[in-house]
Amino acid sequence: MSDYTQITNAFINLDQPTVYKLVEEAIGQNCDPREILDKGLTPGMDVIGEKMRDEEMFLPDVMMAATTMKGCIDMLKPHLKGQDNISKGTVVLGTVQGDLHDIGKNLVTLMLASNGYDTIDLGVDIAPETFINALIENNANVLCLSTLLTTTMPTMVKIMAALEEAGIRDKVTVLVGGAPVNQDFANQIGADGYAPDAASAAQLVKELFETCAA
Repeated sequence: MSDYTQITNAFINLDQPTVYKLVEEAIGQNCDPREILDKGLTPGMDVIGEKMRDEEMFLPDVMMAATTMKGCIDMLKPHLKGQDNISKGTVVLGTVQGDLHDIGKNLVTLMLASNGYDTIDLGVDIAPETFINALIENNANVLCLSTLLTTTMPTMVKIMAALEEAGIRDKVTVLVGGAPVNQDFANQIGADGYAPDAASAAQLVKELFETCAA
């Protein structure tokens, strides 16, 4: 199979049964699992992300699309037959200490995982040292920090300082997001990027890894 348009269109239309059926057929035709992912599924997820950013699609549909993507990745993994792991990179995520909000962070995690990234979701109310340990233990070089409370924004400053103290700041790209956060704040604390929503965060991570691989 060289044309994966049907998979892409079914994915964009949120037709989960058809997506699964088409992916199974492609696997049955001995198509390269990476091609199924990169030429059929990922373009569909990209469109979903664009629709979310443009407010043409909302949280329930985006989460459904991400769940469909994850299901397809689970279908593809056993057929790699000794190829390199399907993971495109490892990302550590979490809501900073003092904040228990997680909807946005959960969606970023789901979208990244559905796009083939290993995601280490630490959860909510995460202390700076926990982020540092997770980055080191998982050899991850991207950190996504979320907060919804202005009172916890200073914690992001502490995390940036902890990265310096651990000697890994130059090895880690830090992205921040959440309602009280903006690009000016990201610049002030020395973060490497800011995303206003989950789709933008996932796209930013994708662009980052693509740039590093170029």
